[in-house]
Amino acid sequence: MKVEQIMNRDVKVSHPQDPLNQAAQIMWEAPCGAVPVVDDQGRPVGFLTDRDICMAAYTQGLPLECLRVETAMVRKVVACKAEDDLDSAALLMEKYRTRRLPVVDHNGILVGLLSLDDLAFEAARPLRGGVNAKLRDLVLQVHLAIHHGRVRLRPPV
Repeated sequence: MKVEQIMNRDVKVSHPQDPLNQAAQIMWEAPCGAVPVVDDQGRPVGFLTDRDICMAAYTQGLPLECLRVETAMVRKVVACKAEDDLDSAALLMEKYRTRRLPVVDHNGILVGLLSLDDLAFEAARPLRGGVNAKLRDLVLQVHLAIHHGRVRLRPPV
């Protein structure tokens, strides 16, 4: 299955010069916990989460309307292509320990967003004869990679 088949196409975005309160408002109204940051051509140049906004406000001690998105965004963008298969997208999430991937076209323009939730919902969707066990296992691998060192797994009882 391809990324374009399950990705979110209605992606809210921010721009580097936008005030952080505007990005927070987008996240509140959408509702979503993160937005890609794009340049004037629509190419991802960063990624911003609600946590990034909170930490910027805390560490810089200024109201959100006085801070710009570029001061809080992650600048290293890990993206996949719409025509990539879900397995390769999940492996990217695992490698970079991220829950969300901007999806770009062949010109690098943002066309969607793929989240770990999207993969989990697809993995749980009934197929002929059962669930997609391979994708389910990939979702678990990504989740464990993201939380590696933060989650203490208990031995089975």
